[in-house]
Amino acid sequence: MTTPMITCRGISKSYRKGKTLVTPLEKLDLTVARGEFLALMGPSGSGKTTLLNLLSGIDSPTEGSLTIADTELAGLSRRDLTRWRARHVGYIFQLYHLVPVLSAFENVELPLLLAPLSKNERHTRVKAVLELVGLGDRMHHTPGELSGGQEQRVAIARALVADPPLLVADEPTGDLDRASAAHILSLLKTLARDHGKTIVMVTHDPRAAEAADRTLHLEKGQLLESA
Repeated sequence: MTTPMITCRGISKSYRKGKTLVTPLEKLDLTVARGEFLALMGPSGSGKTTLLNLLSGIDSPTEGSLTIADTELAGLSRRDLTRWRARHVGYIFQLYHLVPVLSAFENVELPLLLAPLSKNERHTRVKAVLELVGLGDRMHHTPGELSGGQEQRVAIARALVADPPLLVADEPTGDLDRASAAHILSLLKTLARDHGKTIVMVTHDPRAAEAADRTLHLEKGQLLESA
C-alpha cells in the first residue's frame, strides 16, 4: 500500500467577512499518496486556493486533522509551522513572484540564504535545479530577459531548491501560451514520476488536469472524483 503524503480528516476553514461567516471548506477528507500528481478543479470561490494554503502550511484549518509528511500541522506553533514549511513545501505561483532586479540564479538562491549551507553548497543546488528545469544556459538572465514559460520554470526551480517532498501549484499554466504550458506540465509530471515529488495543482484548464494522475473537483466545500 502506498504511503500517504497528505491525510486530511474533517478539515474545515471559516473566516469572517464583515458580519458574515464564510466557510469555503467544510469537513473535507483527502488522502494524497507520496509521488502522486493531483489536480484540483472547481469554480472560482470554491476554496481551491484556501485548500492549497492549508496544505502548504500558510494557513491553519479551523477544525479537523491535517497530517503531511507524518507531521500533524494543527499541533505546531506559528514559528514551528514556518520552519516546517521551509523544509517540506515548495509553492509554485501563477504570477511567478520573481524579483525583477535579480538574475534567475539569484531568484532561485533566495530560499537558501537562511539555510545552514556554505556558499558552494548553495550554488551547487541552484545550478542543479536550473539544469533540471532546462535553464542552465539562462541562469544569469533577469526575469525581463526571459519568456513567460522560462519565468515559470525559474519559479519551479525556486520551489525545488530546498528539495521539499511536496509541491503545491496555483494555476501554474494560467498565463502561458499552449506550448509553454505543455512544457511546464511535462516538467511537473517528470518531477512526480522520476523524482518522487508529491504535487497538488489547482487549475481551471481541463487540458492541464489531464497531465495529473488524478483529478478532484471542489464543489461546495467537498471534493468529488473526476468522471
